[in-house]
Amino acid sequence: MPRQVLFIYNDPIAPEALLGETFTELGFAVDTFEVVPAARAGDPALEVTFPDPTRYDVIVPLGSRWAVYDDSLPWVAAEIQTVRHAVDAGVGVLGVCFGGQLVATALGGSVARSTDPEIGWHTVRSSDADLVPDDGPWFQWHFDRLTPPPGATLVAENDRAAQAFVLGRAMALQFHPELDHKLLELWIDDDRNRDGGDLVRLGLNADDLRADTTIHVDDAARRLRLLVRGFLDKVAG
Repeated sequence: MPRQVLFIYNDPIAPEALLGETFTELGFAVDTFEVVPAARAGDPALEVTFPDPTRYDVIVPLGSRWAVYDDSLPWVAAEIQTVRHAVDAGVGVLGVCFGGQLVATALGGSVARSTDPEIGWHTVRSSDADLVPDDGPWFQWHFDRLTPPPGATLVAENDRAAQAFVLGRAMALQFHPELDHKLLELWIDDDRNRDGGDLVRLGLNADDLRADTTIHVDDAARRLRLLVRGFLDKVAG
């Protein structure tokens, strides 16, 4: 039987993208679970029953436009409990951006609004290149930032935020290693269709993001493969 990975879609425009390709290349069978369907994106306050994480070797909570600390979303608490159950049961957990913030919260850390948000390709400093190769920038799109839980090992950071930590069989990322051109266009389109979009507020240009992504995405995909292998070897076990 192949190993199994579950990608948790917290937002209809935040799929696994390059992460799915990477786990498939490494022999995993891919399953997905949708938390907020597209039809409920304008009203995401849902009660959600999550799959049993112990059916999987790895679960990957993905990104979201919403905040981990938004008490109006009952599914957030349920997902935090799912992550905690997975970690306690020895399931590998790889949280991405919002998913990484979920991991931080589940394990005793915290999440707060950032005074210095990041959108675009940003350099990080890694203390473990097997887990987070830092020989190139990673894509970011976040307005919140996490504080790692007690006992966690911070493995990447920059001057704006903690970027990755490990604790037990869990690894949390603040950046988006899964990004490809298709995913970037989803986010640009969504941002353009919202009043006071993120790019306008930060004085950024969509064409600049596209150009930078063309420069960096292929090498970032190479580094993503190293990151996932490192996670599987050194964290998930």
